[in-house]
Amino acid sequence: MFEAVYSEMFPFWEKISQADRAYICGNSESVTYPKGKNIHNGSECSGVILVRSGCLRLYIMSEEGKDITLYRLQRGDICMLSASCVLDAITFDVFVDAEEDSQCCVVSGPAFAAVSQRNPDIRIFALETAVSRFSDVMWVMQQILFMSMDRRLAIFLLDESARIDSDTIALTHGQIARYMGSAREVVSRMLKYFAAEGIVEVSRGGVTLLDKKRLRSLAL
Repeated sequence: MFEAVYSEMFPFWEKISQADRAYICGNSESVTYPKGKNIHNGSECSGVILVRSGCLRLYIMSEEGKDITLYRLQRGDICMLSASCVLDAITFDVFVDAEEDSQCCVVSGPAFAAVSQRNPDIRIFALETAVSRFSDVMWVMQQILFMSMDRRLAIFLLDESARIDSDTIALTHGQIARYMGSAREVVSRMLKYFAAEGIVEVSRGGVTLLDKKRLRSLAL
């Protein structure tokens, strides 16, 4: 199973020796994480995670316990930031949770690191994979530091609606606040304003988008 998955997801797969391929496969496991499970807790080397199905959330956490979502990983995505032993330049703690029931392939961090030492193509891939995600991280920081709350919320609601392909977003105010790196009270006030303007409908089931055109104008 691993051979077929890795040949599809790792661009370097055909460039490395059969022995190294066998070593990576022999140090891999297929894991199903239940929704809410913490997969990676800080700076440990949990391994390289390939998402087969479901959704993982990567976030950072303050000393006070406040967390900020950096980005999400879905089917076909690869998490390198959970393998600090592969990328020595990772000096900050990143946390990973299963946002949905998720099936993943996990390559042992030390095994992946050992093979990468013999194969420059793997080192380049690992670095490029990690760097490609920093644009997502910078986008989050830009929103938090420089954008107004109404624009940030409009962007979040539109992005989430597109991600789940539904106009009804089944998240609580607290969950939305956590994903946005804001306070629940601030999100609740802004949602109340959006509802009064007829842009959304707020219910116990979550938030339903009523006027995407208005939301898009706010998101610009």
